Amino acid sequence: MPAMHLYCHDNPETLTLETEVTDARPGKVSLAQSPFYPGGGGQLADRGVIGWSGGEAKVTGFEHSAGKIWHLLDTQEEVAGRVEASVDPDFRRKMRQLHTGTHVLNALVFQQFDGALVTGVQMAEDGTARMDFDLPAADNDRLRALEGPINDLIRQDIAVSFVYVPMHEAQNTPGLIRSRSVAPPPTPDGKIRIVEIAGLDRQACGGTHLASTGGSPPIRILKIDNKGRHNRRIRIALAE
Repeated sequence: MPAMHLYCHDNPETLTLETEVTDARPGKVSLAQSPFYPGGGGQLADRGVIGWSGGEAKVTGFEHSAGKIWHLLDTQEEVAGRVEASVDPDFRRKMRQLHTGTHVLNALVFQQFDGALVTGVQMAEDGTARMDFDLPAADNDRLRALEGPINDLIRQDIAVSFVYVPMHEAQNTPGLIRSRSVAPPPTPDGKIRIVEIAGLDRQACGGTHLASTGGSPPIRILKIDNKGRHNRRIRIALAE
């Protein structure tokens, strides 16, 4: 299914939004616009609530079907009309920090280990994440030594931005797409979202990120595991 242009990509600081219900079923709604990130690429979906004149419900997850993103609710009531959608700001901030940290780690591994590709990513609600890389001959001590450079780049408060480029251009530019399992699918107009950490890295990604690296606490490298003959799993955590 083609990716959608998500409101949260273009308006990442808007966490509360008044909008209209465009379709409803017991326990779920589709909205005209939504501030929620529905998850993907290893990043957990946003949490929050949807309120209306007759009540309020927690958003418990998301479902993609028939070209729509459905917001799953903790009520079977059919919601209609105008609603207020509110994202949990603390959880969104944690995911943006973690996701930005994984990009910095990815950039350094790609640059220092001969263009090593990502084979998997997963972020967790406790402020930890793991990234898997195709690194059959890497020295684990060299990987652990990336913690200092990662935090140097965080302290430099480097701007993080994004653009949409045609899919064929991204496919023909080395390093923009580093993993089919992580890169987002193209949008209906045939473009892919590229996230750029100024002067450091550019790669396809569909998640949410900080506006600059300085919004993150330091990153700790917790552990490095060998996963099979090729994969190395690097576990990181926000150090706050």
